Amino acid sequence: MRNKYHIAFPQENVDHLHQNEVYFHYWKEDPDEKVKLRFHDYAEIYKEPGLYEQLFYERLKCTSPAKISTLLKNALSQSQENISELRVLDFGAGNGMMGEELKTHGVSRLVGIDIVPEAKEATLRDRPGLYDNYYICDFENIDNKTNQNIKAWNCNCLVTVAALGFGDIPPKAFINAFNMIDNNGWIAFNIKETFLDTKDNTGFSKIIKELIFSEYLDIYNLERYRHRVSVGGVHLYYYAIVGRKNTNVPGDFFST
Repeated sequence: MRNKYHIAFPQENVDHLHQNEVYFHYWKEDPDEKVKLRFHDYAEIYKEPGLYEQLFYERLKCTSPAKISTLLKNALSQSQENISELRVLDFGAGNGMMGEELKTHGVSRLVGIDIVPEAKEATLRDRPGLYDNYYICDFENIDNKTNQNIKAWNCNCLVTVAALGFGDIPPKAFINAFNMIDNNGWIAFNIKETFLDTKDNTGFSKIIKELIFSEYLDIYNLERYRHRVSVGGVHLYYYAIVGRKNTNVPGDFFST
């Protein structure tokens, strides 16, 4: 049985903070021993069994793994393909929440990728045997041996959930993962709604919009949904995107 924690959110208004700057306090028994962490202090959160789940799924009602996996399954049904035939690269796999959801839908081959060692440790601790393999590596600067090992899985699906746009996964790393997927393979990810706003001209936003509306990806589903609630109870909306890869993104994509 996983540990239960006391979780407290800031009393002051934190709406002015960026989503990755919001923080919380937690403690086990003695409030004098409470610890302050940002929501994106993943390494520290993963060290505490069940804290990630209690924070994001119980308290903040995160729906993204269930949403993305369901839309992926629906897209496959449009093509009369079976989700059990997918060889999935779970990019930014964290402690295995998305992988666990995919398993419930019948995915049999699952490879995890993250840059945070504590993510793999948490997955092995809390969800042993979930992934066929789990690699800790930097996809912006992946070494040749790791690159070849991952390619050997011949993945035909990439999933990335709640990890894009906050510095967790840089655009180049995401494109490198995209290029590792077989042509005609499936791509499923989500993105905060503001990143698709026409007023957002940041580098990351431009690259994602160019990818979505490019010849490299055929969109099967683009849906706005409630990702979770904020600490103040405000609904945070994301876009879920499911498509089919046509071909690799060229190296000069970032200079366009």
